[in-house]
Amino acid sequence: MAYNFSPFKQSIKEAEEWLRREYTGIRTGRATPAILDVVKVEAYGSEMTITQLANVSIEDARMLRISPWDASQTKAIEKGLQISGLGLSVVVDDKGIRVMFPELTSDRRAALVKIAKQKLEDARVTLRTEREKVIKELDKQKKEGTMSEDEQFRLKAELQKMVDDTSKTLEEIFNKKEKEIAE
Repeated sequence: MAYNFSPFKQSIKEAEEWLRREYTGIRTGRATPAILDVVKVEAYGSEMTITQLANVSIEDARMLRISPWDASQTKAIEKGLQISGLGLSVVVDDKGIRVMFPELTSDRRAALVKIAKQKLEDARVTLRTEREKVIKELDKQKKEGTMSEDEQFRLKAELQKMVDDTSKTLEEIFNKKEKEIAE
């Protein structure tokens, strides 16, 4: 009997995607529009992202330009950026909003690496939780007699290989972000 690992594979894929999304919100010294994805702006009676209200472009290595489609939303975008907690400098001019990324201090870099490690650990916990669910299901099927002991052992080994591969992928994602923070 073959065990259906599809729900498990979907869960681990979601954990990888979650970690990548979380890491886009961790600001490094470089200006990247993806950092603004976490900023919510109160506009037109609801919360919206900056990309729903404006064009975001890179001016140089440490500066973004936000050009609102509706000039009346400039103040709302500025306010959203200031209360976001990202530590960005915001300047409003006649063309829109300039967002400057200050140089990272060594203390801030260390704090960002610590945050990145915590996000990695959260993803690992999710992975272990999903693994435990599958192991319980395999044990249940063995106990009910719908699976042989050899089959259970083989499936657990296959499960562990998927977990190890995913752990390695999560670690690679973290190492890439850690290197980006250190630059």
